Amino acid sequence: MDIVVNQELKAYIDPLTPEEHESLERSLLAEGCRDALVLWGNVLVDGHNRYGICQQHGLPFQTVQNPRFQSIEDVHLWMIDQHLGRRSVSDFQRGVLALRKREILAQRSAVQVAAAPEPATEHEGEAASADEPATAAATERPPSREALAREAKLSGNQVALIEKIQKQAAPEVVAAVRSGVISINAAAAVSSLPEEEQREAALAGSKELKEVARRVRESKRKEKPAKEPITASAEPGIDDDADELTRLRRQVAQLQEENAALRKELADLRAASA
Repeated sequence: MDIVVNQELKAYIDPLTPEEHESLERSLLAEGCRDALVLWGNVLVDGHNRYGICQQHGLPFQTVQNPRFQSIEDVHLWMIDQHLGRRSVSDFQRGVLALRKREILAQRSAVQVAAAPEPATEHEGEAASADEPATAAATERPPSREALAREAKLSGNQVALIEKIQKQAAPEVVAAVRSGVISINAAAAVSSLPEEEQREAALAGSKELKEVARRVRESKRKEKPAKEPITASAEPGIDDDADELTRLRRQVAQLQEENAALRKELADLRAASA
């Protein structure tokens, strides 16, 4: 079988550091490739680094199919779960993966809600319940941010900060937190600044980034007004569900278009390798 390496799948998870890659290469040369590469048809899903090293040194390897893969979303969810279970994954990477999983599951839920039939009348409902099993799972809600945070071994606040970094941080700041130069808290603080200021701080080095983050936090503490009594309309989370559903519906069309393009690319790769 000719194994197909899809570059989008390969890049879906952060690459190994040079040190991690060297360690893996030493292990494979000393002990061989003990774990089978996971395929979806002839498309490589898991084991890109092992496959590259084995190809380079002419090492033998085994492959295995995962019969649960029915769509590219299934592949992505499996990849996320595999990496969330690995100890070498940083907190920032865990948060990014948890947010990706939440987005995929939320998209599925939104699509199911949009495709669900209109509620039956009372008499129609009685007739249907007599002949068909309940299909509540068809509109199952996705896990909450807190539930996915627990799965990723993070706090809900950490995931919220990582989400803020993804949305607001300049690429240079994202690179800094991804590499461990600054903490998640510091990166989130810096990301509240205009992008040009973020970039300048990042280019000045880790010391300047940390100092800028400290100044931002100090400024926010000084500007923070006295706490006001929480009214019923201001209680945390009371409008979260409605806001989330609105956001999800806006994302569905874009995500479906991206997934369709990726499916077409995979189909073309399979056809080319057949």
